[in-house]
Amino acid sequence: MGMISHRYQIDASRVSVLTAAVLLSFALTRVISTPHYFVNIPLAGIALTFGINLNTAIAVLAAGLSATGVVWLLRAHPALEPGETVEHWLLPMLTTLVIGVTLYTLPSGLIWWLGFGLGGILLVVVFLAEYVVVDPSDTRYPLATAALTALSFAIYLILAIALRLAGARLFLLAPALFLVGGLAALRTLHLRLNERWEFGWALGIALVGAQLAAALHYWPLAPVCFGLILLGPAYALTGLAANLAEGNPFRRAFVEPAVMLSLLWGLAIWFR
Repeated sequence: MGMISHRYQIDASRVSVLTAAVLLSFALTRVISTPHYFVNIPLAGIALTFGINLNTAIAVLAAGLSATGVVWLLRAHPALEPGETVEHWLLPMLTTLVIGVTLYTLPSGLIWWLGFGLGGILLVVVFLAEYVVVDPSDTRYPLATAALTALSFAIYLILAIALRLAGARLFLLAPALFLVGGLAALRTLHLRLNERWEFGWALGIALVGAQLAAALHYWPLAPVCFGLILLGPAYALTGLAANLAEGNPFRRAFVEPAVMLSLLWGLAIWFR
């Protein structure tokens, strides 16, 4: 007997309320102007200094709002199992954080409003896709899985470009890319491997990305080129991990990641 297909519809009003609340928090960062407070962290004789203000707190609170909001959305799903919400708020939280960081680095004006609108679209797509993947028998499950995979690495690319544009210092750049790269890989592998958690692979991919970012930090690379160079290994290693975990021979498992790595690094050379 085949699997019975379903097509559950999300509550559009809940999605609208959640998206509007997150976008409102982003808009407040342009209205409210507060002084920076500088924090000094001594590390091995080196003083690490970074500034925080109310906008930083708003971005963090917006990410928390996305996480709790997704849980609120999913509680209305008929197929949701108890304790199954953790994996569904990882990507919305990351998406909100990265959009907040990106908007913070953009200048006021048309470019900022364009980023604001695109950020809203990304959030809606993530919320809808996370709702769909709750039930593997949903007819839209393959499309939603592909969308979440693409968005995971798009968020990683956007963050790398935004941090490069902002001239972020290495002690902030490397941990941020380590965290987002690792969680993007973890979420992608969880989706592809029937809800198996591959923490070892995710940690290794995150370390490779952070080390590569540290090596390239002082090179005179354009932001898009920098982001594409980092995206290549992150995407390729995640694909290789998924192929190997699915039992494919190494030679066959290596083909797709190698092609994508070559393509992304070719684009990086184009944008150099």
